[in-house]
Amino acid sequence: MAEEALFEFERNMDTSEVAQYLRTVADHLESGDEFTLESGTESVTLTPPRRVEFEVEVERETSKSGGSAEIELEFELEWDEDGTGTGDLNIG
Repeated sequence: MAEEALFEFERNMDTSEVAQYLRTVADHLESGDEFTLESGTESVTLTPPRRVEFEVEVERETSKSGGSAEIELEFELEWDEDGTGTGDLNIG
């Protein structure tokens, strides 16, 4: 399946700022409300269904030049656009 980037945002920020963004998304997920991500002229409005696929991934990226490694923590929510996905939520 081909992928199309609908929105992208990346910026260094304090962990407390990140936590606030995550809380806001979590509140919308819990209430079932749609929400809009906006940055500059880009925006996307999302309406996740009540059940989504949830993935947590942690990676270590090492530098080929011998620099320090980076840890990447990624949270991913995935659902079918037509809302037909009804699989179980698994957290491993």
